[in-house]
Amino acid sequence: MRILSPTGIVGYGFPEASFQAGVALKPDLIACDAGSTDPGPYYLGSGIPFTNATAVKRDMTLMLKAACELNIPLVIGSCGGAGADVHLAREVNILKEIAKEQSLSFKLAVISAEFDQEILVEHLNAGHIEKLGPAPEITEEAIRSSTHIVAQMGIEPIIQALDDGAQVILCGRCYDPAPFAAPAIRLGYDKALALHLGKILECATICATPGSGADCIMGYLGEDYFCVEPLNPERKCTPLSVSAHTLYEKSNPYILPGPGGHLDLYDCTFTADTDRRVRVAGTRFIEEAVPSVKLEGARRAGYRSISICGNRDPIFISQVDAILEDLKRQTAANLSADFDYELDFIVYGKNGVMGQLEPNTQISSHEIGIIIDCVADTQEHSAAVCSVARSTLLHYGYPGRIATAGNLAFPFSPSDIEVGAAYVFSVYGLLRSENPVSLFARTYETIGEA
Repeated sequence: MRILSPTGIVGYGFPEASFQAGVALKPDLIACDAGSTDPGPYYLGSGIPFTNATAVKRDMTLMLKAACELNIPLVIGSCGGAGADVHLAREVNILKEIAKEQSLSFKLAVISAEFDQEILVEHLNAGHIEKLGPAPEITEEAIRSSTHIVAQMGIEPIIQALDDGAQVILCGRCYDPAPFAAPAIRLGYDKALALHLGKILECATICATPGSGADCIMGYLGEDYFCVEPLNPERKCTPLSVSAHTLYEKSNPYILPGPGGHLDLYDCTFTADTDRRVRVAGTRFIEEAVPSVKLEGARRAGYRSISICGNRDPIFISQVDAILEDLKRQTAANLSADFDYELDFIVYGKNGVMGQLEPNTQISSHEIGIIIDCVADTQEHSAAVCSVARSTLLHYGYPGRIATAGNLAFPFSPSDIEVGAAYVFSVYGLLRSENPVSLFARTYETIGEA
């Protein structure tokens, strides 16, 4: 079975030459991931897609036209980024617009991954929901305070849609490998190998060298192996690059959890078929006693304002931790706020990337960048905190200061930016169900004259 993966996320783009090279190989399936939690809780909480509609339409046009011309399935998971119904609806509208413009015909399945709060509360009270890893316990309050809650669907709803005659399937939040693996498993291919191949293909040519999340790759699934090969002649897959990508996004290098069980990678082998193509074998799938899907929910935590500034005074830099800690005290004194707020700082050139996990404790930078980050119950309140903190730091009198005209350089005017609503993940756990298909609502529609 030949599976074409055009790009890491729909809307990230890919070279058309690579895609047409894949189409020329007559794939049996075009599949693509379209989302992630990597950009944080904002997009799930707000309902705003993190992919651009124009870019999504370009990618989807090429994929949809090819699928219709070849008369093969097109399956896209986690539509719109976070995969809630509002994200999914935008992609459905884009797809219909393309179909109308290109005079395409097919049967469409749309699979929702969003949950009604009342239904989740019932599952919680019935003991079907548990927290995942170090996340907080899931409570009724956490469920009811969330603006959107989705679950990562596995292969079952996609297989059901294919059984019902759908050619094009748009999914809400989805287990990343599922769009690639489900059609293959439906045809009788090994579940473990199909899911492992899907795990690699969903990131496109990140598994190649040089790696990229925006280029095309072909997967070849056999009875007891699979192969991957990039479609751009400038890239190649090697046993090192593919095995390294198998370690990607996992807390345990040998175990990959997913809906209904986990991949066991202890006995995997990675061998070179050619100088550009790698063969993988030995993957196993371990079933769960009771299948589970991962829940993801987000709630609004307040409103954010930020100010971006910099400093290159070595005396200031040597004292920056003490200065910023005292700045919190002075801001509170200068503001006398009758509302709750959070004031934080991100210091680039010190530990802006890793925070408290940064192993290098000595600052070696000749300059630092500071982001003043304020979150409060309203936009006005967060802007007030940001304004007072910024002005206080600008004229803060630290020991040894020489110049008194101002401590900060601002790249932008206005210096303060009202970001808007801020969100946090509020639900992160597992929902167990004996019948995963029943959790995900499916709708069908005939597009064009199919």
